[in-house]
Amino acid sequence: MKRFLIVATLCLIFAGNGLAQGTAADAPATKEDVERYLQAIHSHDMMLNMVDAMSKPMHQMVHDQFMKDKDSLPPDFESRMSKMIDEMMKGMPFDEMIQAMVPAYQKHFTKGDIDSLVAFYSSPTGQKILREMPAITGEAMQSMMPIMRQHMDAMNQRIQQEVADMVKKSQKKPAT
Repeated sequence: MKRFLIVATLCLIFAGNGLAQGTAADAPATKEDVERYLQAIHSHDMMLNMVDAMSKPMHQMVHDQFMKDKDSLPPDFESRMSKMIDEMMKGMPFDEMIQAMVPAYQKHFTKGDIDSLVAFYSSPTGQKILREMPAITGEAMQSMMPIMRQHMDAMNQRIQQEVADMVKKSQKKPAT
């Protein structure tokens, strides 16, 4: 009987510890948990790198626009637009943006989730993802830009056609 009581007590202790750990991991992520995660992924540096990667296709778009319409644009159009893009990108309020993201992470991740993410991004594979992601994003943006531009041009044409058709129809209706 003593053995049974000892085994039962040990089982309850271990089960209680397991429940306590499960409860802590399932607890909502705190602001500090999310900030720890954002530090682990080098979010500030990542944002700087992403902006740099995103600015390259934007500069290319400006160049393409200049080449397309250079007869009707001033000669310094490309340099002025490039300077404007660079200034706008440098003026991004990164710290404010990072703090604005915290509630979204808290809404979607538990403390256990954040702990796991921090562990992963602290690993060599996680660090490699962080190093390579800006280049991957830049390359992906460059390859997607012509597709997006073509789709946006088609959307714009369709909208203009729909507006023109609506204007025609409204002009044909007799006034009441």
